[in-house]
Amino acid sequence: MKYIASIDQGTTSTRCIIFDRKGNIVSVGQKEHEQIYPKPGWVEHNSEEIWKNTLEVIARARIEKSIKTEDVAACGITNQRETTVVWNKRTGKAYYNAIVWQDTRVDDTVKALTKSHGSQFFQDRTGLPLATYFSGLKIKWILDNVPGVREDAEKGQAIFGNMDTFLIWHLTGGINGGLHITDVTNASRTQLMNLKTMSWDAELAEIMNIPLQMLPAIEPSSKVYGNITSEVLQGIPLAGDLGDQQAALVGQTCYQPGEAKNTYGTGCFMLMNTGTELVPSKHGLLTTVAYQFEGQPVHYALEGSVAIAGALVQWLRDNLGMIQKSTDIEKLAKSVEDNGGAYVVPAFSGLYAPYWKSSARGVIAGLTRYVNKGHIARAVLEATAYQTKDVLEAMENDSGIEISSLRVDGGMVVNELLMQFQSDMLKVPVIRPTMIETTALGAAYAAGLAVGYWASFDDLLQNWGVDKRWKPKMKATQRNTLYKGWKKAVKRSFDWEK
Repeated sequence: MKYIASIDQGTTSTRCIIFDRKGNIVSVGQKEHEQIYPKPGWVEHNSEEIWKNTLEVIARARIEKSIKTEDVAACGITNQRETTVVWNKRTGKAYYNAIVWQDTRVDDTVKALTKSHGSQFFQDRTGLPLATYFSGLKIKWILDNVPGVREDAEKGQAIFGNMDTFLIWHLTGGINGGLHITDVTNASRTQLMNLKTMSWDAELAEIMNIPLQMLPAIEPSSKVYGNITSEVLQGIPLAGDLGDQQAALVGQTCYQPGEAKNTYGTGCFMLMNTGTELVPSKHGLLTTVAYQFEGQPVHYALEGSVAIAGALVQWLRDNLGMIQKSTDIEKLAKSVEDNGGAYVVPAFSGLYAPYWKSSARGVIAGLTRYVNKGHIARAVLEATAYQTKDVLEAMENDSGIEISSLRVDGGMVVNELLMQFQSDMLKVPVIRPTMIETTALGAAYAAGLAVGYWASFDDLLQNWGVDKRWKPKMKATQRNTLYKGWKKAVKRSFDWEK
């Protein structure tokens, strides 16, 4: 067996990447899907379109290098995490579009539950504060607002899954006995799983009025769940399942407590491995499951989630038309020496960690006649670095561990101006690995370990190599002035929506 296949179902596209034993990319198939915005603050995907795209990208990845099924040892899957689908297990059809993690339609329910139970009640059990972000309240919205779903759920016909569960069900048979499962990392993002017991919490499900029979079985992140029946990878063991940010942690080989990675994608997500110890956050972070390999204890992580990072560059491109393609932003930002006093706070759907302000909205602050589009482009890039600094400070306060360097991955790490500024802001080296597709790689590692393609974590550690390292150059006075301006701008974004 030569290869491992990895399905990476992301927020904007679906990919299949095929890796070899050294963790190198052999072949890639990728396809974007439609972003649906029915109302302000609402974000949806067509789950049927994503399923068809998944089959297409697997086929493309195989065709590109003439890879036969017998050359593939196993397949892993990673996914945009909290995005929620409810479908009928007899027809295989979704009752409603997938509600995406960024969607804010359940804000009123968040407020009502905060009043009746308090956010801490949920955080103590699930590691997650009450927020529009997580899957549980999205399931509740579908049950309450889409005709016929609640009745079908009570009968055991309507079932829930994040995108991993939806795709695994289809890949392993669908209406003909497809596996209805998820892994511990994805389950930990629903706000329905108890972090101490690793099982669904009946009281939380009752509070949200969600029938327990809708929920998938919870499995380890690395295990042979069953074989794929779909002809694109027929007979291949499906053996790994991780939420995208946890997959990146595994792909970055952050297996020791205190090791951290930051993924710069649509949003920005920093995770620190805290080992087998569950560390409650007092500074606005999430306590989440890092991974669990079959036969081993669960490993936990602290996570700082930033809703808008790369999506802000897309907004500059698509909504304002300032750049033709996303990569143009670096050149535009380099046309000026600094941000000209301008700050962009991308609170398009509220602010996530460490603020958790669903009533915040985006602002551009500090504008003068001096500011031009170069300054705006620079402020857009800097916003991601400032948000990462906010999260890192909270992480160090919660864990008591000072991070000595930051491993980075995701689409934005090709932007060298951003990476240097990030190092300047954090006062630590920023390290980009040779392989920046760490999300897909993490899912491949989980699947490969389950079938013995890789023997141990040591094999994976040997695959990790450094591509580039940025060291801080900025003077402390400049750093402090810039960050103070950011903090001021963030406050201006609060309580815009009542």
